[in-house]
Amino acid sequence: MAMRNVISTLNTNDGTEQMGPGILMWHYPGADIMNGSLLTVESNHFCVLKSRGAILNVYETGQYPVETPQRPLLGSFQQAFYGGQSPWQYEALFVARAKSVVKAQGVALSAELAELVYDVDYYVHIDTKEDAVKLVTHMPYQGHYLTADALNAYAGPVVEQAVNQLVQVTPLEQVNEKIHEITELVRGHLQDFLSIYGVTLNDVKVLMRPRDERMRELISLRAFGLSELDAVRYYVAMKMAERGLVSAPNMAVGESFNIGITAQTSPVASMPSLADINGGVVAAPAQAAHQAP
Repeated sequence: MAMRNVISTLNTNDGTEQMGPGILMWHYPGADIMNGSLLTVESNHFCVLKSRGAILNVYETGQYPVETPQRPLLGSFQQAFYGGQSPWQYEALFVARAKSVVKAQGVALSAELAELVYDVDYYVHIDTKEDAVKLVTHMPYQGHYLTADALNAYAGPVVEQAVNQLVQVTPLEQVNEKIHEITELVRGHLQDFLSIYGVTLNDVKVLMRPRDERMRELISLRAFGLSELDAVRYYVAMKMAERGLVSAPNMAVGESFNIGITAQTSPVASMPSLADINGGVVAAPAQAAHQAP
């Protein structure tokens, strides 16, 4: 009795898993799937079996023999040209049920047309056999893998549109106050879009920051309650301190910085004598003497 071929996601050489993090679907690359082959499906996978483009079955966790009806003409064709096996007669596509993280990044404009960078992490998974069929049917892939980055190539514009829809009407300093609203908007748009491909959206994380580092530092200073002018002054003072300038504290408090300047007093012509002081008469020097009658 001939040994049946085992089809699984494990590497036949070292037993490593083909579907690691970031892999949503893997197309079994061999042409050796035929009647009697054993499909081994891991606990966190689905397996979609296709024959010449048509979906034959969807398997959950377990081991299943490939059993499909053979047409008489096809059987004689296999015997004559392939020794009983037709290459690529059957295809196995393994779909990940485990949660995957997809990352999207882009630039949005505030109400003042200031540029903000957004980072969106969204977590997805394939929930049911029907969803696995949707993914295989509607999501194109290249080579033998469908990756999270490939999924984001489709979902990224949806994220960008959702973020800009709210950010473009929000002043720069108020964007982070509305991060919850932005997150919910992104979640709604993403779920509607991904459901077409059988992808379930679990969670969404959104972070936003000014693209210009200088603007980010100024906004941080404003968060301490400083006015716009004080924030700019403190920002310049910090940059001066980084360069070792001793006048940095003066910039922070808005005072001038003087080097080598001494206080000047008015000259006095003469001082009164002790006799004048003792007599109770103190004459004004110079001008007072000339003005006496």
